[in-house]
Amino acid sequence: MSEFLDLAFPTAVAFGALGGPERRTDVVQLASGHEARNARWSGSRRRYDASTGIRSLKDLREVVSLFERARGRLYGFRFRDPFDHSSRTDGSLPAALDQPVATGDGEQLRFALSKNYGEGATAYTRPVRLVDAASLKVAVDGAQINQPVDAALDAATGELVFAVPPVPGAVITAGFFFDVPVRFDTDRLEMSLTHFEAGDIPSIPLIEIRI
Repeated sequence: MSEFLDLAFPTAVAFGALGGPERRTDVVQLASGHEARNARWSGSRRRYDASTGIRSLKDLREVVSLFERARGRLYGFRFRDPFDHSSRTDGSLPAALDQPVATGDGEQLRFALSKNYGEGATAYTRPVRLVDAASLKVAVDGAQINQPVDAALDAATGELVFAVPPVPGAVITAGFFFDVPVRFDTDRLEMSLTHFEAGDIPSIPLIEIRI
């Protein structure tokens, strides 16, 4: 992750941001009146405008500081999505049984984390890369395990790593808070104290990246 900074966008500003997921779908209107639809992206991508979260000059200065450290669009960083940052669908505190992770085979030690939206054939599984290690709770066959002794988060890969492979058939679940990897979607910030005091806040576009 040479082009990613393990830094967080100011949380207070993030929680006032405007934005959310987008998808790319081709829709063709047929002569019969029906539609043919095709998903061009297998997953969603998030966009935000953080300008709506600016409440003070202090907030603005923190954003400018991160912008300089990120070299504009060059480096990515962590962003806490105000609408979707928990393994629980209601956004409440994580619990160890929130999300299925995998089933043990007696050999595998490392497991990727994800969040499921819905159930059945139309369910969407979203890979989660930037887990908040302090919030992570893990259970095996419904019993919460001792962390970080029995299992811990590998910050470099975002994977859950067990000290001993879970036995074959063991159901692994986890709960966590997580961040979205984003970058600034501009190489220029326009600011003015006069405009700020008059309520004209500059646009601060952010876009999700893959890491």
